[in-house]
Amino acid sequence: MSIFMMVSGICILGLVANVVQFAGKGAIEQPQETTIDPEKRLKELGIALPTPPAPAANFVRAVRSGNLVFLSGHGPRKTDGSYITGKVDREVSIEQGREAARLTAVNLLASLKAEIGDLNKVQRIVKVLGMVNAGESFTEHPQVMNGFSDFIVSIFGERGKHARSAVGMASLPNGMAVEIEMVVEVKAP
Repeated sequence: MSIFMMVSGICILGLVANVVQFAGKGAIEQPQETTIDPEKRLKELGIALPTPPAPAANFVRAVRSGNLVFLSGHGPRKTDGSYITGKVDREVSIEQGREAARLTAVNLLASLKAEIGDLNKVQRIVKVLGMVNAGESFTEHPQVMNGFSDFIVSIFGERGKHARSAVGMASLPNGMAVEIEMVVEVKAP
């Protein structure tokens, strides 16, 4: 055995021993998030969830399958029943699109709460599909959807971080600026 192989073997063993010792001491500790109460957080922000309207066709706003709740596409419905409408970057600015996505988040939470009774039952926001009403040359769909994602994380903390798709659509129902679907994992009943 060459001296190089012996030295290499000793270095590798030493490195492994250091890694094991390092890991054994719990040196890489993740900070523990203080559990955020989403109901309390909404009150702190002065947000009252609206009563979800009945679906306009033959579908439901939410379906629970096991520990997952699938929420139908929701739009930026205002308290007067009207929607934020228009194509983003034409009739609606990117910032207004972000606000539309945030309002849609509020509406999705209202339907989620109607389905599960208490937002503290949410384990995690799993997946979000954001559809942005935009022209064919528009490419800033993620910036619009950040209005949704930033709001959800502000309400749920780490539990609110989700997988997401942000896509453009040539049109949306009623001319809405955005439509968003959401999948949520909830605690077992």
